[in-house]
Amino acid sequence: MNKTRFLMLGGFLGAGKTTAIARLARHYLDQGLRVALVTNDQAYGLVDTHALRAEGFDVGEVPGACFCCKFDELVETAAALGAEHQPDVILAEPVGSCTDLMATVVRPLRHLFPEQYDVAPLAVLCKPEHGRKILGGGSGGFSPQAAYIFSKQLEEAQVIVLNKIDRLSAGEREELLLLLHKRFAGKRVLPVSGTTGEGFDALIEALAESSGVDDAALEIEYDTYAEGEAALGWLNCSARVRGDSSSTAHWPLDELVKQLVSRIRDAAVEAELEPGHVKVLAASDGLTAVANWVASDVPVELSVASRAEVAEADLLANVRVQADPDDLALLVRRAIEQVADQLGLSVAVGSLQHFRPGRPEPLHRYESAVG
Repeated sequence: MNKTRFLMLGGFLGAGKTTAIARLARHYLDQGLRVALVTNDQAYGLVDTHALRAEGFDVGEVPGACFCCKFDELVETAAALGAEHQPDVILAEPVGSCTDLMATVVRPLRHLFPEQYDVAPLAVLCKPEHGRKILGGGSGGFSPQAAYIFSKQLEEAQVIVLNKIDRLSAGEREELLLLLHKRFAGKRVLPVSGTTGEGFDALIEALAESSGVDDAALEIEYDTYAEGEAALGWLNCSARVRGDSSSTAHWPLDELVKQLVSRIRDAAVEAELEPGHVKVLAASDGLTAVANWVASDVPVELSVASRAEVAEADLLANVRVQADPDDLALLVRRAIEQVADQLGLSVAVGSLQHFRPGRPEPLHRYESAVG
């Protein structure tokens, strides 16, 4: 049996991991390879999973905690994806607030499953919206502990990927590359755009290489790491949206997600709350619209457009903001009600989870490679 190539693409909340993984998946499919994806979240009901499935990808999900704490579930999910046809490539997207992946996922996978998986170098996306502020010595609007996670993710990377370069000026790109080379001297740094594909040939080449020797353990304070995760409010919400029963008029699906994310953005900015990311997906009869917001000083983006008008839709919101979870739940509920009222819609909320992530408790932690 041939080994499955296991590629994990890390990075902070809002770094563009899902877009980059989708582009990589399409590349490998075009090469005639079988590809499967695994997503991961602290909660249940992940926008990324639904969005990737809507693109036709075979996607498994590990919910409820990060890969390091649910290592067995990661392995079981990967095995289930290969139940009928073993994938040639598995692309894994860890939680955006997770770090120490080399010790808790990559090395254990290499050691415990050497016959099943050929593990690629760990690539981590640098989120430019917060990168310049945090790498320059600030916290990017987050607590110092949350900024600590951002930095540790890049420190442990075998390949650092400066993403979203299509949105940077030449000067901004040069500044960030200089900061990355200075802070993480000796590491490979690749500028790419998950949206346009610029720089992806170099990334694909890097991911095809051996992961090499990685004897140096990441020095990490788990108390600080836990405090950084706990500083973030986590909210997942699902709802059913319908037009006014007294009217047969349809309404624009794209406008729903854009307005909802914009309402959340306006309320968060007014309260001086910094987002990791806010993602809202609406789906109706095979049509999908997704809007997102990733930093206080950037606009809302319609990342997936349906260009459709519908009579009803299923709504899914993932909101990660440095805020008290109860305050976050109130803010999101109010935003949903305001947008529904403005568009003349009725909304039935199905589920709403809001919490602070618990302390990371990895199942395995290998400080160095084994064997």
